[in-house]
Amino acid sequence: MAKLALVVLADAETHESLGRLVNALIAAKEFKEHRDEVKLIFDGGGTKGLAEVAEPSHKAHALYQAVQDKIAGACSYCAAAFGVKNALLAKKIPLLDEYAQHPSLRGLIAQGFQVITF
Repeated sequence: MAKLALVVLADAETHESLGRLVNALIAAKEFKEHRDEVKLIFDGGGTKGLAEVAEPSHKAHALYQAVQDKIAGACSYCAAAFGVKNALLAKKIPLLDEYAQHPSLRGLIAQGFQVITF
């Protein structure tokens, strides 16, 4: 069984960045279907992308819903910096602040997770 942490740094503003965000969601779905341990973490501009795909009107919302249970959370600092903190909290998405108000990548590695960034 694989242990993966998929860190999404891409927002959804451009075609390219939305493509990276969608690729992360598809990867999470594949790992989930194979019963691997997978966590989705949204950092940087990814916090803004998460807020967008969490909206039912977004074209990637169905994919978001398919892996919603694998979302570990979003960077607390970046969610505030990108102006989406309240939107994420309203969707009950945890804010991660294990290290200096950011998710701890070292903590994930110490737990045996392989970290992949999108």
